[in-house]
Amino acid sequence: MIEDKDLRVAVQRGLITESQAAGLTAIADARRNAREGVEPGEEPFVLFKGFNEIFVVIGLVILFSGWIGVSAAFGAEILNPGGLDTILIAAVTLAGLGFVQRYFTIKRRMIAPSMALAIMTAFTAAVLGWALANELGLSGLVAHAAGASTLVAWMLYHYRVFKVPFDAAIIAGAVFWAAWSVLALAGLLPETGSMLFRATQGGPMAIASIVFGLICFATAMRFDMSDPHRVSTRSTTGFWLHVVAAPPIVNTIAGQLIGQGQAAELLLLAVLVLLAVVAIVIDRRSFLISGAGFAVWLMFSLFDGSPMVILLLGFGLVGLGSQWDRLRGGLMNALPDFPGKDRLPPYGSPA
Repeated sequence: MIEDKDLRVAVQRGLITESQAAGLTAIADARRNAREGVEPGEEPFVLFKGFNEIFVVIGLVILFSGWIGVSAAFGAEILNPGGLDTILIAAVTLAGLGFVQRYFTIKRRMIAPSMALAIMTAFTAAVLGWALANELGLSGLVAHAAGASTLVAWMLYHYRVFKVPFDAAIIAGAVFWAAWSVLALAGLLPETGSMLFRATQGGPMAIASIVFGLICFATAMRFDMSDPHRVSTRSTTGFWLHVVAAPPIVNTIAGQLIGQGQAAELLLLAVLVLLAVVAIVIDRRSFLISGAGFAVWLMFSLFDGSPMVILLLGFGLVGLGSQWDRLRGGLMNALPDFPGKDRLPPYGSPA
């Protein structure tokens, strides 16, 4: 660990300037204070820092809605993007959104307005991609792939510039959209988008869904393990990727087992327990949330909706939340060393 005296020696030797040393000290102090401000067992998550952010978001939504109306009056086509007018207005809109976000995200560090502006940017980038595809004479799934690819490229650039963690969820969804379009063109997936939401869909659809979920999970873990104390935006980026990763994994597994008999339902219950253990190990409640609904359904199915069983399930979830840190400490201490264990969030003893 670099100490203050190391920084002073570096300044004396001309390796860094005094302002750079002061900046490094400020960053270290901020990270240390952030770590000390997080209670054991917590999973930091902030949607907004004050009601002023909500006020700003409402204003931004109204402003953007008005701009869409003005753009339509100038010839922009939103529902069926196409034409040079739409391309030009979309480009101008992206530039304007970037200018606004430099103030609210980079200067003011506002969370909710940054997320709102990211959604507006994603919507505009998708419109631009579709408009470009239509201008090039593309249609159908090819236009979908072009629009999704434009969205992915722009949001990757957006994340690099503004470091908005919520961008990760948008990028992941756009990647799946692009991959689905390409695979549907190849005849491997259904062309109808509504089929994506059928949990019982098997075959290539189930494979694509669970592979997507696992890739999101692996990417989320990469972000998490680079910031085990969860004091930077990398950890929040991992949070949003976990939110995206869990549903396709749980929904696909459940879709293949639901309705296949009591043995399959017991197997699904075992899978949900395993996912709960994984969530405790990686210290991510967000990864566990999507399994809660299926757990309730299983209790109704396996025990004929017994109120006592549902009551016990509720007690179990409340107990898990209130004793998360102690349970995690006991589990992590009981587990043998495995690759990456020392890069997970710190844990204490079960006592």
